Amino acid sequence: MSDAKTRIDETVKSTDVVLYMKGTKEMPQCGFSSRVAGVLNFMGVDYADVNVLADEEIRQGIKDYSDWPTIPQLYVKGEFVGGCDIITEMTLSGELDTLFDDNGVAYNKDAADQIRAANA
Repeated sequence: MSDAKTRIDETVKSTDVVLYMKGTKEMPQCGFSSRVAGVLNFMGVDYADVNVLADEEIRQGIKDYSDWPTIPQLYVKGEFVGGCDIITEMTLSGELDTLFDDNGVAYNKDAADQIRAANA
């Protein structure tokens, strides 16, 4: 396993929720990363952010690791969940709540409900 894949694998498996993104959760550097980080931040999810712009090996390595061509990428309990469109759909359908509930990830259920209500 390459160095980048090893580092990604260790991060994904040792942290309950990880978002590989352009920028940071405090300062996203693209609209798609901003949308996913915004959802997680609003829902109060405790997650690690990995700025792929800071490390070219990780930027390409995460695409190889997941076999998914785009960033951001969300991982929950070591499993790849998806990118921006998938996370948006899961948020609006309530599937993201279920995923968090099933994996023991704490989040603000009222905030999740507010997101759905605002987009109904």
